Amino acid sequence: MAKFKVIISDKEAGTSKTVELEETRAMPLIGRKIGEVIEGSIVDLPGHKAQIMGGSDKDGFPMRPNVHGGVRRQVILSGGVGFNPQDQGERRRKTVRGNVVTDEIVQINLKIVEKPKQPIEEKKQKKKRRKEKPEKEAEPETPTTSSS
Repeated sequence: MAKFKVIISDKEAGTSKTVELEETRAMPLIGRKIGEVIEGSIVDLPGHKAQIMGGSDKDGFPMRPNVHGGVRRQVILSGGVGFNPQDQGERRRKTVRGNVVTDEIVQINLKIVEKPKQPIEEKKQKKKRRKEKPEKEAEPETPTTSSS
């Protein structure tokens, strides 16, 4: 059965979160393509929307957006995902995975594209709570007198 390690990146906060999906929880991702937007509830982020950015298969071959299907192929690359040329104009035949998520994929990369919208009232209430929160009161210092 399918088992995915899903990495969700939040560009605004500069953080990432890892979620492991197995069996029936992983099924909604199978058949999706790179670039598709999915519901965040699939990856424990209700109200969010996330976009599939890529991933890699069980042997570490990366998914490439312009290779169609869910199979592994050897294609000539001049740069981009799967190949970093050292010389200008260099091209090389490399093995990459197609742009469709299959059960052979192990890791999927997502980025958050839409967060839940909070009603204006909730934001105002949060601000009020911050203002009403009292500072710690300083304990009165009692002057000590020395008895000599």
